[in-house]
Amino acid sequence: MKRTLIYAVAAGVALTLPISLLPAARDPAISYFTNVRDIRITQPGVQNYFVVDEEIWGQARPDLGDVRIYDVAAPVQYALSVERGGTANHEEVARILNLGDVGGHTEFDLDLGTIAEYDRIRLKLDAKNFVITASLAGSNTVGERPATKLPPSTLYDFTSEQLGSNSVLKLPTSSFRYVHVNLSSGITPRQVKGATVYNLEETKTIWDSVGSCGTPSQKQRDTVITCEVGFRVPVDRVRFQVDAQQVNFRRSVAVTDSKGRYESGGEITRVRLNRAGSTVVSEEMDLEITGRSFDPSPAQIPAQGGAESSANSSRQFIVTIDNGDNPPLAIAAAQLLSIERRIYFDPQGKSSLKLYYGDSKLDSPVYDYARFFRADPAAAGVVAAETNASSAPRHCGAPALPRVTAQGPPPVAAAARSHPGSWPDVRASATR
Repeated sequence: MKRTLIYAVAAGVALTLPISLLPAARDPAISYFTNVRDIRITQPGVQNYFVVDEEIWGQARPDLGDVRIYDVAAPVQYALSVERGGTANHEEVARILNLGDVGGHTEFDLDLGTIAEYDRIRLKLDAKNFVITASLAGSNTVGERPATKLPPSTLYDFTSEQLGSNSVLKLPTSSFRYVHVNLSSGITPRQVKGATVYNLEETKTIWDSVGSCGTPSQKQRDTVITCEVGFRVPVDRVRFQVDAQQVNFRRSVAVTDSKGRYESGGEITRVRLNRAGSTVVSEEMDLEITGRSFDPSPAQIPAQGGAESSANSSRQFIVTIDNGDNPPLAIAAAQLLSIERRIYFDPQGKSSLKLYYGDSKLDSPVYDYARFFRADPAAAGVVAAETNASSAPRHCGAPALPRVTAQGPPPVAAAARSHPGSWPDVRASATR
């Protein structure tokens, strides 16, 4: 009972504390930002956006929570958008009808039921090491002739060669109740175990090139590539350029940090084979990376003003390709990629605004604009132009941070860079 009373009294005291004694979020003040850039707006009457570039990543907080836009002293609301694509599908089972052998090859009908639209059919085949062609025809009545001819698909399994497999039929968006499937010789009716159908909804990810990767070198059976990128810049993928003449390979790839700690891994592959009159072409030259160092948390980032806080500070990664007992891949280049981050805003008729960042003690904004934000799918890129400006305001007592030349976003001005001694502005492109 005493313990209960003590807790109740303690809680009551806490609740009666003056609000002035409780921690309060500090409102943004222009004098506390370390960096400022001009936003030049080409179409002030519509939605605008600019791309978060490496200079912003280098000087802003890792979560970009200290980014602010101002019209003189009035804040302008914005929304941060990660241009990540994706796929969405819900697979449903399709009934297999009339499965049998016709003239030495397998044929059957698929009943797709009440599925409104679809563009993929996945077959479950109990078979290994094959290449076949699937001829397709659609109709709304089973056995209807003539049926609508659909594009054929190549199915394969290269288990022996360790080069992967494919059992998905790709179609144009269709709504036929029935699809007739005719498989070339190589698969018996008993090996057809099932089928599912779905509509693949896919949006493309927008990628920005970041950092740099050195020339590949050979260390015994491995190809080693060293890459560097700014501390705060997120990295989501490595893209390899392999000589087009080098085909039919599959290599394991590992990514480690500068201390040899494993970060991520996967495979790159290219297949170009002709089997039984069917040609198989498949390629994957991008490696998805998911290690913590590639999307650093605030705890991993040197504090602003510290020895490594400059945008010129970088972190290093080692990419190792295991060639096994095979000749090394002829890799022309490797490139780190980051999913593009955009900041959208409504300029409300203004042709010029100011972008501020570099205040580590500032809370992230909470905007209605972000809550109800919807990007225009026809959004344009951003041009980074050059301008001269006075030194940006800095925190009182904080070490002076040098101005950093920004690189323009890849879609429009990948090669545009500011001259030493000048500072970039950001020119926002409009969406219609």
